[in-house]
Amino acid sequence: MTSDLTPAPNLTPTSADASAEVANAVLAPDDFDELDTILDDLRTRFDETPQWEFCEGFMAALACCRRVISPTDYFSVLLDLEDDSETPLFADDAQFQRFFALWMRRWNEVTAALDAKVESLDDARAYQPEVMDLRGAIAALPEEQRAEMGDAPIPSFGQIWAIGFMYAVESWPEEWAPPRDKEAAKVLDAALECVVAVTEDDTEPATMAAFEEDGEPTISEQRMDDFADALWAVYDLHELWRTLGPRVETVHVGPKIGRNDPCSCGSGKKYKKCCGAN
Repeated sequence: MTSDLTPAPNLTPTSADASAEVANAVLAPDDFDELDTILDDLRTRFDETPQWEFCEGFMAALACCRRVISPTDYFSVLLDLEDDSETPLFADDAQFQRFFALWMRRWNEVTAALDAKVESLDDARAYQPEVMDLRGAIAALPEEQRAEMGDAPIPSFGQIWAIGFMYAVESWPEEWAPPRDKEAAKVLDAALECVVAVTEDDTEPATMAAFEEDGEPTISEQRMDDFADALWAVYDLHELWRTLGPRVETVHVGPKIGRNDPCSCGSGKKYKKCCGAN
């Protein structure tokens, strides 16, 4: 990752306050609002800057990836930075440090949730992505504001999160390649299928609201079931790669010389009577 920031490459908080934040409090709604504000500002310079929900899915995939990906590598992919970019992504170093501190606090929350032994997603320790019910939010707007939006497609519940997750998977395909163990490969395939299902539109009849019991129905029961399956799939992936460990690189060895083959040194003697005799 490179930009006009100094220093940017090491992607670590430079202040004691930022370091303390990384280790401590969970993110509050105001913190997520601040992340949205920073991303909105970045989007004024790079219009492809993702929404936080996309970042949330991307982070979840990184947290259960087979290999630890460094912030230097994954921020350059997430934020689509180019080495020759002349425009700094962040307004200044302070903005970058704040974003990084909030990011790492959320990272610690996610990894702690995935490490927890939970039997229900209602468990307070369970992983709960920060996602929005955009259809519900838009339905709550005054009619004039809804009309201004026209016929633009509205993402389904959890869809942007799932797309962010799969973007990370597709960015490091070698780390998500099926393992040799057939049963482990089946677990991987089934888990990824659960996440991919949430990348699709929710086309079933809406029967429930995401966060309010009495809210206008904007989500189908099937979508809620699929979303729950996707969250359990993240747990399965985290446990799978933690059990298997990092991928072992294949070492390619050249052809071996037989003892009766001509010696490779060019002496004309058999290998066993030349270099192989040592």
